[in-house]
Amino acid sequence: MCSSKGTRFLIMNRALTVFLFFGIMTSITTASEFSLIEGEKMYSKEYYNNGQIKAEGWEMGEMKMGYWKFYHPNGALASEGRFKKNKKNEYWHFYNEKGALTREGHYLSGSAENWWIFYDIANAKTSKFQFKKNQKDGFCLRYKKRKLIRVEKYTNNTKVGEWTSILAFKRDNPGVSF
Repeated sequence: MCSSKGTRFLIMNRALTVFLFFGIMTSITTASEFSLIEGEKMYSKEYYNNGQIKAEGWEMGEMKMGYWKFYHPNGALASEGRFKKNKKNEYWHFYNEKGALTREGHYLSGSAENWWIFYDIANAKTSKFQFKKNQKDGFCLRYKKRKLIRVEKYTNNTKVGEWTSILAFKRDNPGVSF
């Protein structure tokens, strides 16, 4: 049973109905609190031992589904994205404890795929990597202060090529465009 200041939220046919339980305050007895119910899906909130929110999102039974947010112990957003059948799916964002975006990219059934962007804010650097099956596989574009400074090529997480000149890159990789 969930109750936050005596209020329970229930979604029925996409209309939100609020029920007050006699004004009686109840406490959370587990690390999880279910506060929104839609059919078989439940909106879940999980907390750290200190009471700070740890995660929130949709579940069906024990399976994460749909949009989720995860938080650092200080309460700052740590990551956000979608789950499908308990695996990360679609586009995700990750943040440091100060709330700055550190990386973002695509998941397919729990595996990092396609282009990922990594941010090094302290050094004004950005790297864009191609991933396949959770490994760097393809090109990496390295930027400093928004200027392309280097292109690297990876196969199965191993760097197999590097170019610091656009002309040299085009010569060695005809037909490749980004």
